[in-house]
Amino acid sequence: MNIQFIIMQLFNGLILGSIYVILSLGLTIIFGMLGIINFAHGAFYMFGAFVAYTIMAYLIPNFWVALIVGPIVMALFGAACEAFILRRLYNLPPLYVMLFTFGLMLVLQDFIRIVYGAAGVPFKAPSSLDGAINLGFMFYPKYRIFLIIITSLCSLGVWLFLSKTKLGAIIRAGTDNSIMVDALGINISRIFTFVFGMGIGLAGLAGVLAAPLQNVSHLMGVDFLVDCFVVVVVGGMGSISGSIVGGLIVGEIIAFGVMVWPPMAQTLIYIFMAAFLLIRPRGLFGREAFHE
Repeated sequence: MNIQFIIMQLFNGLILGSIYVILSLGLTIIFGMLGIINFAHGAFYMFGAFVAYTIMAYLIPNFWVALIVGPIVMALFGAACEAFILRRLYNLPPLYVMLFTFGLMLVLQDFIRIVYGAAGVPFKAPSSLDGAINLGFMFYPKYRIFLIIITSLCSLGVWLFLSKTKLGAIIRAGTDNSIMVDALGINISRIFTFVFGMGIGLAGLAGVLAAPLQNVSHLMGVDFLVDCFVVVVVGGMGSISGSIVGGLIVGEIIAFGVMVWPPMAQTLIYIFMAAFLLIRPRGLFGREAFHE
């Protein structure tokens, strides 16, 4: 096992971690603001990939257009789901919301299976990102470098938005106490809709970015959803920083697990999560308690 192979696996872990980061950011934003455990998040990730495929195959054969339009379509779809369905469930026990998101996941998966088939569809990276870049110590695919850059910019953008803007401050305040924010005259319902749409838009972006790297099928989001919950738990429920750091940690664990012990690569993240939570039950950046 030479050093170049180890560095290659380190970069592969960053790629996998990058997808986890973007997907987990959406899951964390939704949970932090709305308190919703969104079981349909992986299905939205999958749906985003198919929206991009549809744009490229039937409307505008341009990856860059699909990369921009796909997440926007998913954000609007998510906002509509919150405004017309989820909002009616908030006063009911949390189990109703969980059952709805679980049912929505099954509906979206079956819809894609019926329309596009169970085998999946091909999805190529743009020709401008074909080939590899010489990093000095190895050659690495251009598209994967692009994915790392986009994830970095997206993470920075989400952090700046939530930390430095007025709307971000309202969202953070609503995360702590939505009733107080509503009492101050801010339409919390619109904020909920925006946040849910933003979270689903991030899931759609992750789907578009991951599409050239994996088989685009109706089940592509199932495994990623489970792993994303691991990321969110390790990072700390509702923590943006935790999602970023946790996503990268989980990606690297899987990548190095494949290198050291392939049959246990996926299982290692659950072993790590269990061991980590014994030491720090709140996760890396989790708060001690959440307010209503």
